[in-house]
Amino acid sequence: MNPYVLTILISSLGIGTTLTFMSSHWLLAWMGLEINTMAIIPLMAQQHHPRAVEAATKYFLTQATAAAMILFASTTNAWITGEWNIQQLSHPPSTTLITFALALKIGLAPMHFWMPEVLQGLDLTTGLITATWQKLAPFAIIYQISSTTNPTLLTILGILSTLIGGWGGLNQTQLRKILAYSSIAHMGWMIIILQFMPKLTLLNLAIYIIMTSAMFMMFKYNNATKISYLTLTWSKSPVLAALTMPMLLSLGGLPPLTGFAPKWLILQELTKQNLAITASIMALATLLSLFFYLRLCYTMTLTLAPNTTNTPSIRRIKSPQTTMPLAMVTTLTILLLPMTPTILSLIT
Repeated sequence: MNPYVLTILISSLGIGTTLTFMSSHWLLAWMGLEINTMAIIPLMAQQHHPRAVEAATKYFLTQATAAAMILFASTTNAWITGEWNIQQLSHPPSTTLITFALALKIGLAPMHFWMPEVLQGLDLTTGLITATWQKLAPFAIIYQISSTTNPTLLTILGILSTLIGGWGGLNQTQLRKILAYSSIAHMGWMIIILQFMPKLTLLNLAIYIIMTSAMFMMFKYNNATKISYLTLTWSKSPVLAALTMPMLLSLGGLPPLTGFAPKWLILQELTKQNLAITASIMALATLLSLFFYLRLCYTMTLTLAPNTTNTPSIRRIKSPQTTMPLAMVTTLTILLLPMTPTILSLIT
């Protein structure tokens, strides 16, 4: 892609997200979401491959549907209440419709069907942007309307997303689909705590972005798109293979890794709100996700691809890719848990 065109598209992604962050008016927020969608479509279709074009088309249709729902619901709310302010969303049907539209935008179950199919058709770099950056603008709106949304609806969406995200990833062999279902499960954790402690949702979102970025960069470094490709990792880069195991376990939420912190704090808050059964369901649903993370760990560290002995060692081939961003997010993915008390004091 032409560097000038790429610069314009990346700038538009940033401008769209920033516009939604800054807006308190529904039309301005909607405009930011639309700029975001329009900017990423050419990035998705740049490969000129049928799968990439199909993914871009599916993404456009789902995001356009969600944007139309947001515009319709916000207009209805303004018509009835005379208020365009995002935080003054007081008409119950409009609130419910906007909640479903934003759930469709971020890929919450049961509006999640587009997410695995779209990610599967993209290259790993565009997939990384779709799974991380594209969640920021919708979450900015979700955060602002958290006080007016229906708590029962949020709880149902959260539990469904965690269960479907874990269940859907069990039988997958494509790494991008596994990360898509992982994303759906993490969205469920974020949405279920939104009604009680919105700042904890933002903490979970930040840690999710760090962990998902680490996994996408690791797959990009190894040019891996299927589970079977991971068997070559130990030969290519033994250190990275050893570090990937705690990264995957961190995604699963095991102590003493970074991913344990948000799950621990969310379960603690749910228990404080006398929702012990909900907390138990969420904790048990995480075991489904943990299974396919452990499956990836097993493939990377305990299996080797069949190699002939008369070939030169593959580990001597130097990768042309930059490793500094990967090193940074890997460190954050593994070692942030001791900072939890400090982070907690900042968000409370």
